[in-house]
Parts: sequence; C-alpha cells; structure tokens
Amino acid sequence: MRRWTPLKIRALKGKEAFATVTCYDATSAALIESLGPDAFPLVLVGDSVGMTMQGHDSPLPVILDEMVYHTRCVGRVLKSPMLIADLPFGSYQTGDDDGFRSALRLIKEGGADGVKLEGGERCATLIRRLVEAGIPVCGHLGLTPQSCLAMGGFKVQGRDAEAAKRLIHEARILENAGCFAIVMEGVPSSLGKAVTEAVSIPVIGIGAGADTDGQILVWQDLLGLTMGHVPKFVRTFGSLGTAAQAALSAYRAAVAERSFPAREETYE
Repeated sequence: MRRWTPLKIRALKGKEAFATVTCYDATSAALIESLGPDAFPLVLVGDSVGMTMQGHDSPLPVILDEMVYHTRCVGRVLKSPMLIADLPFGSYQTGDDDGFRSALRLIKEGGADGVKLEGGERCATLIRRLVEAGIPVCGHLGLTPQSCLAMGGFKVQGRDAEAAKRLIHEARILENAGCFAIVMEGVPSSLGKAVTEAVSIPVIGIGAGADTDGQILVWQDLLGLTMGHVPKFVRTFGSLGTAAQAALSAYRAAVAERSFPAREETYE
C-alpha cells in the first residue's frame, strides 16, 4: 500500500497548497520518488501522454492498452504518492459498463490506485458505481481536453456567469457522487477559487489560479522539455531541454574527434 490514500489527500483540503505532477515512465517515477514520501501526494498518468510521448496534437488517439502500459511502468517504481490513471477517450463515453471495465483494467493490470475521468453530471452514475466498487475517482472539469473537438480547441472555460455557475454546480455533483478530488483546468482564477470554496474535497488546479488546494503540471512542461508551444499557465522550473541539446551536441563532437570512448571507457 502506498503512503498517500484518498482519505489523506482529502485531509489536505484548506491546508498548505500541495503539488502534483504527471508521469509516464519508470525513470521519471524514480526521480519523483527520490524527493521523499511527502513531496507529491498524487501522481497522474495522464492521457496527455498522447502529446508528450506519442507526438499527437491531442489526447484523443490514446487507447486503453497504452494507458495500462504507462501506468504499469510508473507503478513499478512509485512507492509513496497515490497513482491515478486517466480513463482515455472512448473508454467510458460508450456507456457505464464500458467505463467500469476500463477502470478495472487500469487497477488490475496497470496497478493504479484510482482513476480520473472528464465531465460532470453525465459521469455521475459511473462515478458512483466505481466508488461503490472500491475504486477511488478524481473528477476533471473546466477545459476538458477530451472535448477539444466540441470546444473548438483548448480554450479557457467558464468566462461568463452562466458557464461559471454551471461548473460550480457540476463540481458539487462530482463531490456528491463520491470523487475524492477534482482537477479544475483552464478557467479564470476567480472561478477556480469559487469552485474550491464550493466543495469540501480538494480542487487541483491547472490554469485555474493560485487559490485552489493544489496544482498539477505536465512533466515535460515544468522541466523545460516541451519543444514548441507551452500554455500560458505553465511555469518552466527547469531547462532540461536545453541541457539535453547541449549534451547531444557534445556527444556527437566527441565521437567525431574520436575522444569518445577514451581509454578509461574501453575494455582491455
């Protein structure tokens, strides 16, 4: 059993803001684990893997088998944070039975501690069924990437009063359905604060302002590994992409001038 559980994460509500992060592979999971058991209460294997690891421009092509694979890779190494896996597009929109079976696969085959899904009222019956079966569920509202076609892209949500009111209502629905936390993405900071105050479960923001209970960022974005457009809400906390380019260039030059491998790197 991992150190962090849904009950412990719920207990963080209203306390010092906590950080969470996405993760897709064992090497990254080992780095997270090396920071200690209390560094990150929750780690998400997101369907953002479609954009960060697979080269797609949205999460829509990601399939359940791929989510099971990446979750298994992370879960082999991760010991302390609660491990949550996304239900990918198409794995639960076709009905609650499909959603239930998909969640079971992420738990049984992937080793996840819980699942995350996008949507409010339309997902309430599935969430209740999962929770009743003992599967922790994290909700996701606001800018829901799996709805990028209907939204016309990755656009800020909840800008007008009616839309904001609806999102607050749906957050309460998710809480009542049994979610232990909610990811709130791509909304005005005032709405992020209002949703956080409207529910008794933690709200984890990504592009939702500083007043949510926690924050989550994509691994590649925060480390400076993203090549190309980075969303406005991202702060780059490292320059690993630049460092990697420098290392690759130095390696290529060392091979070209035959200084690598050196004698100490050669078997006699």
